[in-house]
Amino acid sequence: MAERSDRSPAPWRRPFLRWLDAVETGWAVPLLLVCFVAIWTLYLVIAYAGGGLHPDTLEAWTLGRNFAWGYHKHPPLMGWVAAAWTSVFPPSDWSLQLMAMANAGLALFFVDLVSRQFVTGHKRILVLLLLMLTPAYQFHAQRFNANSVLLATWPLATWCFLRAFETRTVLWAVAAGCTTALAMVGKYYSIFLVTSFAFAALAHPARRAYFTSASPWISIVSGLAVLSPHIYWLATTGASTFTYAMTHANRDAVISLADNVDFLLGLAAAMSVSAVLWVFIAGRRLRQFPADFAAMSLGLRLLFYVAIGTIVLPVLTSLAMRTDLPSLWALQGLFLFAVLVVCGTRYPIERFYTVNLTLTTAGVALTAVLVAAPIHAVYRNTHGYEEDRNLYAQAANELTRQWRELTGEPLSAVSGDDSLAFATAFYSPDHPYYARPFAYQYTWGLPHKTTLDRGWAALCFRDQANCGDWMDGVSARAGDFVRREFTVQATLWGKPGVRREVVVLMVPPRKGGTNPESAADDFSASRRGAD
Repeated sequence: MAERSDRSPAPWRRPFLRWLDAVETGWAVPLLLVCFVAIWTLYLVIAYAGGGLHPDTLEAWTLGRNFAWGYHKHPPLMGWVAAAWTSVFPPSDWSLQLMAMANAGLALFFVDLVSRQFVTGHKRILVLLLLMLTPAYQFHAQRFNANSVLLATWPLATWCFLRAFETRTVLWAVAAGCTTALAMVGKYYSIFLVTSFAFAALAHPARRAYFTSASPWISIVSGLAVLSPHIYWLATTGASTFTYAMTHANRDAVISLADNVDFLLGLAAAMSVSAVLWVFIAGRRLRQFPADFAAMSLGLRLLFYVAIGTIVLPVLTSLAMRTDLPSLWALQGLFLFAVLVVCGTRYPIERFYTVNLTLTTAGVALTAVLVAAPIHAVYRNTHGYEEDRNLYAQAANELTRQWRELTGEPLSAVSGDDSLAFATAFYSPDHPYYARPFAYQYTWGLPHKTTLDRGWAALCFRDQANCGDWMDGVSARAGDFVRREFTVQATLWGKPGVRREVVVLMVPPRKGGTNPESAADDFSASRRGAD
């Protein structure tokens, strides 16, 4: 039936076939990616209407407001991206939702750069469609953080490494080093990609030609050069990012083993829908898999070694160090397996299947936008979120209103519960700076006297005991302060939703204190001491 359809397609299939004809002329893939970004951004806008941004996204934006070569918890790339984006687009929900999906679209574009090394035509589209049916490029991507920023950096670095290994030219060697360093300043988990490159190069039959050339050594030098500012930051600030990462280590061995099993099962589940659809596409031709694998090109074999390394190396390291290993840390590497499965087939795939998979992918996306998104928005309005993000904007605006009523000045610095503080910095029209140093994010240190002198506010949800106790300690130190409570309620399209009580502590600026514009300087200085 598939061959017959390709020979004599139904009229409704012909526009899709013309689109597939344009893969090599250049506009088919960009059109697909633009549609993907647009429809899933629309999904986020509807599904999270009145819901606010995830705290991880708000944290990335907060970090990016103060450029640094490193931050306490994670390397700096997510903050840099958020800062660059909001230098062009306004800081709003739709803007950062678009940023998250643009990052996913860029990731798929880089995946296509890898695919086109091995196949042409509509097989390139098949790779992208199969990935679009995994949760990595929309649900995982929408929570923009140190994990999702790797969606784009990993395929970019992989593409450059493949080209550097094949050509051994200076240009590609430098590109491989720089893009690998970029992945490292996204998240240190990228060390498994770096070591997978080394493993793949050593296992490949052409290893002698590669390692006796200048290419790998140029990559190492250029990568270290790009990383040098961050390495200097680590050396001069106590390497707090490593300290934070090591909080995941030295767990119970049995629990660590269970986490590794869950890690593998989670990745398999993420690919399950795509895998089932591929079984339908390949059909009886799956029996050719052993022969296809044996005849795999040298380029694909190199990619195969990289893919194996990104799974085996984290598992071995986790078992050795007894760390947890969530599968979401590795979702950015799923593209390796999609490329291998599709590009490794020596038999032709009828365009009949690519058209059908396109319709399936579009149907899932449209169902998500038209059905799932409104249901999700209505449900969350009445049942809330674990982090109560649909109350963020209301709390931020009410605190700002009361602060201005009390002081007659813009709110310049905010602290308290992290999620609420990030949200206030983002949603308040005054955009105050987050005043707690990230190194003291979980120790509830007391504010500097200079911070209090300049004027400062904090907020917590009423039932947060740790935050409330911390406020009591600040009140004893602050002297002149105002403590109030108010109720905030979520709304969605005019319908009232969940309610919660918020406690705020406001310390008005003291006479002779610095003006609000210096809050950013105080923020930078306060990073060296307690909050």
